[in-house]
Amino acid sequence: MPPEVTLKSRSHRAAAADAKWTAVVARDTSCDGTFVYAVSTTGVYCRPSCPSRQANRVNVSFYDTAAHAEAAGFRACKRCKPNDISHDTKNTVIVERACRVIETSQERPALAELAAAVGLSPFHFHRVFKSVTGVTPNAYALAHRQKRIRNTLATRASVTDAIFDAGYNSGSRFYASATEALGMTPSAFRRGGTNTCMMFAIANCSLGAVLVAATKVGVSAVLLGDDAEALLRDLQDRFPNAELIGGDKDFNDTTAKVIGYVENPQDTFKLPLDVRGTVFQHKVWEALRKIPAGATATYSEIAAEIGKPAAVRAVASACAANPVAVAIPCHRVVRTNGDLSGYRWGIERKRKLLNRESKT
Repeated sequence: MPPEVTLKSRSHRAAAADAKWTAVVARDTSCDGTFVYAVSTTGVYCRPSCPSRQANRVNVSFYDTAAHAEAAGFRACKRCKPNDISHDTKNTVIVERACRVIETSQERPALAELAAAVGLSPFHFHRVFKSVTGVTPNAYALAHRQKRIRNTLATRASVTDAIFDAGYNSGSRFYASATEALGMTPSAFRRGGTNTCMMFAIANCSLGAVLVAATKVGVSAVLLGDDAEALLRDLQDRFPNAELIGGDKDFNDTTAKVIGYVENPQDTFKLPLDVRGTVFQHKVWEALRKIPAGATATYSEIAAEIGKPAAVRAVASACAANPVAVAIPCHRVVRTNGDLSGYRWGIERKRKLLNRESKT
């Protein structure tokens, strides 16, 4: 093996170990389950978030799993119990049970009802639910009803039938927030986007095929892939009856600007956006747009930036829901140890984008 390859491998391992040590010092709960650390002077291994007194760095080693640490002769810490289900995992299971209750109830369950279903007090349940999802139980229930109304509008005989089937007690309560929930009037949504005009263009760039779509308000989709037809089907799935118009000369200029930004991320994306999402998603997306080209942030850092330090998983979900690749740079978010996590348009594209930005 060439000496330079060996040096690079050692450098990468050292950087990964430094990132893990940083997580241990910060007691980063988002890293629990991704690795454990062992202390040679005590013979004990712990979770990254263990509240025990900080060990001396020279006595610490890292292992991918509890089994690896035990195979090396270390025993589990009795305080953080790294070989047991983490506290965060337990909370996630509880919240998932509550979400199923919300999703299967015809009407929105009361907070006390949800708390009783998972065996917690209303106050404690509310705090746990928000720490895991980033939103309150009421906000989650509202978002689910909005999703249900979107699904039922296309299949019911009338808008009124769909409203009540989705769990709304009255039409007036639904219509008060209909445009925010659907992005258009209920009748237009029910027709699959009829009377909604969306201009689009498909072109090629260094990352493959790119589809750019926009309403009169701004860019609403930037999709990346290998198959142009698949990208168009992806756009059509959302609004099957929308009026999709091939881009004219002016719109081709818009497409060129988007591609220019992909190829040269040092440029500032100045085009207006028209992206719809929850309040939480928009907070995450705004935080992503503050990450400069050439830099990265962890999911934990984004969660802290928006004032929701425990909502790491919800941040990851918001990144995955991003409809405008590169313009909202979710590719700049990495795991605490620096590894690349999932990317809607493929890990290799994420890697290429980050490599390109690091060289600018």
